[in-house]
Amino acid sequence: MQIVIISGRSGSGKSIALQALEDMGFYAIDNLPAMLLGYLVDELQSGENKQTSVAVSIDARNLPEALKRFPDMLDTLNKRGISCQIVYLTAESKTLLERFSETRRRHPLTRESNMTLAEAVDSEEKALGEIRDLADLIIDTSRLSVHDLRGRITEQVARHSASKLTLTFVSFGFKRGVPLDADNVFDARCLPNPYWEPQLRESTGRDADTIVFLESYPDVLAMVEDIRQWLERWLPAYQASHRSYMTVAIGCTGGQHRSVYIAERLAQAFAQHYPDVRLRHRELGIHTAISQTTPLARETPTRQGT
Repeated sequence: MQIVIISGRSGSGKSIALQALEDMGFYAIDNLPAMLLGYLVDELQSGENKQTSVAVSIDARNLPEALKRFPDMLDTLNKRGISCQIVYLTAESKTLLERFSETRRRHPLTRESNMTLAEAVDSEEKALGEIRDLADLIIDTSRLSVHDLRGRITEQVARHSASKLTLTFVSFGFKRGVPLDADNVFDARCLPNPYWEPQLRESTGRDADTIVFLESYPDVLAMVEDIRQWLERWLPAYQASHRSYMTVAIGCTGGQHRSVYIAERLAQAFAQHYPDVRLRHRELGIHTAISQTTPLARETPTRQGT
């Protein structure tokens, strides 16, 4: 039996994720009390109700004691040979506040308390800390559309094999914040910045002229090589600890030139040895899979920001 547990902050897209899995054939249950997870498995493994793919949503509406006991319940299922995958959805607090204001929905934690919306958003993150720490995959939905989130769930969850590592390289701009779903973050702001070259200011790290500019500096090539060697050294250790997802984020000031170039180079290099490599340029709005034959991009995409 395959169980996908969807959790995360209210307003981050848990219902959308659950619906996407249901559309893929999963038996889906929303807002399952955590203490009933074991009983659910027993019921769905026997008799006429037997199911092979199950998705459940567990959130902060659970009793605090149940959330604290969640690690023990998960450990019990693992010892029984039940494959459980935890997907945690999150978003920047500012984004969540805006979403609740736009939809005029009440946050679940404000219904039976005197907390403000902002207090509820912060309190929920703390309440779900045990689940987040155990998550196999964390998805930051701050800048994802409904279509984007459904695509991520379909590709990275429904079609994912626990036996292989999904390696994602993300470029981003520090001025818009570090991605919440990053496992490792590298800072490229010390490198020469093409932005200060007038002819390159509107280009990106995918353009031929910008690539030539960056590759003319030994420090740029040295950083790419250092990160590559570090990952080659430690990725096997992550895999040995049963890690099936790894997100490596490369940041520069605006997420347009240096981080884009480095993420492209690393994704291309690791696609030679890992079967599931993905590339995201957060500030450019690009998300794609990389294969062994994917060439280093040398064109200008439509950008969502600079």
